[in-house]
Amino acid sequence: MTMPDTQFVMETAKRPPLVMVEGRGSWLTDSEGRRYLDFVQGWAVNCLGHAHPVIAETVARQAARLINPSPSFFNDRACDLAALLGQHGFGGRTFFTNSGAEANEGAIKLARKWGAKFRGGAFELITTLNSFHGRTLATMSASGKPQWDTLYEPKVPGFIKVPFGDLPAIEGAITERTAAVMLEPIQGEGGVNVAEDEFLRGLRALTTARGVLLILDEIQTGIGRTGTLFGYQQAGVVPDIMTLAKGLGGGLPIGALVARPEFCCFEPGDQGGTFNGNPLVTAVGAAVVREVLRPGFLAEVVARGQQLGAMLERLSVKYQQGPVRGRGLLLALPLRGFSGPALVKQALERGLLINAPREDCLRFMPALNVTAEEIEQCGALLDEVFAASEKSS
Repeated sequence: MTMPDTQFVMETAKRPPLVMVEGRGSWLTDSEGRRYLDFVQGWAVNCLGHAHPVIAETVARQAARLINPSPSFFNDRACDLAALLGQHGFGGRTFFTNSGAEANEGAIKLARKWGAKFRGGAFELITTLNSFHGRTLATMSASGKPQWDTLYEPKVPGFIKVPFGDLPAIEGAITERTAAVMLEPIQGEGGVNVAEDEFLRGLRALTTARGVLLILDEIQTGIGRTGTLFGYQQAGVVPDIMTLAKGLGGGLPIGALVARPEFCCFEPGDQGGTFNGNPLVTAVGAAVVREVLRPGFLAEVVARGQQLGAMLERLSVKYQQGPVRGRGLLLALPLRGFSGPALVKQALERGLLINAPREDCLRFMPALNVTAEEIEQCGALLDEVFAASEKSS
């Protein structure tokens, strides 16, 4: 195959000089025919791996039936997916979006609308340092990513940032202007930092007592990634608002804003979107959720997560790295004396795709149906990468 021409693609990311053309399960193939073991999966998007038959068949079937009747009408596939999310979650109502950033943007709008109507005009949201909530202007303003502090000024005002996992800091930041507290159960882009169950339970109690909303950004942790359908379920708490995306579409662009009925205060015209909740993507979303809820699927995610964690711990001990962080199949290996981006580059050269969200850690987000053998292959390749890097340093 001739190498595709990339010169007309806008440069917004540092990409290696290769073009991916095909994928199956945990494997990607480039235009030169080289295969790669994929433990990034589009940043946790392809929860069932590449080209899963359930997704391919659903797309073909629905595309031949109905793609977009416009958001002026209900459609059966969106109703089906909304019911699945409500019945297996906390009974919330869903507004569908095209991305996680849009879902979080919608959550911010909903919290501000609720604050204006029911909390005396409250509009501020408390978020956390090193958080990542998307790339719209409002969600970048909500995020605690240091690199964005001076990008696209002036930012959207009204976001108060506190240290992640610091309950007293959150309590001290709540004022009469506060509408909501918004955070990720596990900070993915921040380095896979886990909000412990005790902290989440304390946060739920605090927000309830102070009369502010609790928004959980489950864009990376939702749809089985941590071993339960939603990450919050492990702590035994219920948010007021939850956002989803990434794994929900199994690779197709879809997000979801889910809110408890008593907080659904949008009025007609307040929120919308031309492609939102179209039957094509919601049919796929429903197929993905049903696959993840299939008997034994989540138990296998837990088992493979334990296997991946144990493999990373062995490498950590062997090469004197930090303790493994994360849950399920969202894990990070903290680095000591190694550069994350350099290791990612060397892994790519060996046919392994991994991610370094920060200079000092590696992140692993394989397909939820990754096999035990593929995890062992990943471990063997990683061992080679560390050994080669150790010799060259």
